[in-house]
Amino acid sequence: MRADRLVSLVLLLRHRGRLSAATLARELEVSTRTVLRDIEALSAAGVPVYAERGRHGGFALLPGFQTELTGLNHDEALALLVAGSRRGAQVFGLGSALASAMLKVVDALPEGQRHTAAGAAQRLLIDPETDLLSRRVAGEEVPDTIVAEVRRAVFAGHKLRIRYAAAGKPPEWRTVDPIGLVTVREQGYLLATRSGEDRTYRLSRLAAAEELPEPAQRPELVNLDRAWQERSTRFRTGGDQLAVRLRVHPRRREELVGTALAVHSEQTDADGWLRMEVIFQDSRHAEWALWQLATNAEALAPQSLRTSLRDRATAIITGYGGPPEAE
Repeated sequence: MRADRLVSLVLLLRHRGRLSAATLARELEVSTRTVLRDIEALSAAGVPVYAERGRHGGFALLPGFQTELTGLNHDEALALLVAGSRRGAQVFGLGSALASAMLKVVDALPEGQRHTAAGAAQRLLIDPETDLLSRRVAGEEVPDTIVAEVRRAVFAGHKLRIRYAAAGKPPEWRTVDPIGLVTVREQGYLLATRSGEDRTYRLSRLAAAEELPEPAQRPELVNLDRAWQERSTRFRTGGDQLAVRLRVHPRRREELVGTALAVHSEQTDADGWLRMEVIFQDSRHAEWALWQLATNAEALAPQSLRTSLRDRATAIITGYGGPPEAE
């Protein structure tokens, strides 16, 4: 880890010029004392780093210093920079490694291409944190120590002991055979088997994880995309799901489909609205999804859903029926 940090320190100084110890510590997520020790280690290794005193002082490299890294062409580096802008690395606890890797990608370019590639990457934004209505994309925080332990077991092919809290239940210890990691809409999942049965665990529900020395019982090769599709299908077709017949305005179709588990039928009415039959996880899920669409959707069946939506609307009308309470 220290070798990677030293390389990152050099690259920061190359690309941003003179930086204070406090700034370097913040960028590298270490203490200023650690930065000072790293500066001493670089000097001892022959890297021409020097200190400038004074109010605007800091550490810098002698002009013209070059590191020896494999070169990339402009489009290859741009592709890596764009891919690195996605937040999957954060979900899997690789945020710091990603930042260091992106510095190395930029540094690997020839001098003439370095600024153009970095500038081009600034013109592309992938999966921003909010949409056009300023709705924040739902993300999940998972401690890096837990994700790192899971990641090591997945890559090493070892059994994994996890303390997992299923929905509505207290955390329990269980031993699984990890297969792979998947990130979907800022949520991370562990695909595994337990006693030979397929299991899918949400990373945010892990309270602890421990890699075990025993080899995992799993196939040598795996198609994660196919495995995810199969598990998604089983999830959509199981449990206390609710089929809903509804009408929705075409401009809100994608929003509806994005929240539903499945669409069973769809046709266009004479007025241009869409008449659909969709599947939701349960009645609460259906009520929430239809409420978001306001007057752009109407539940036709079941009657219980129409009643719950009517009761909710009535409660709001009652609340706004008179003048506001005096403060």
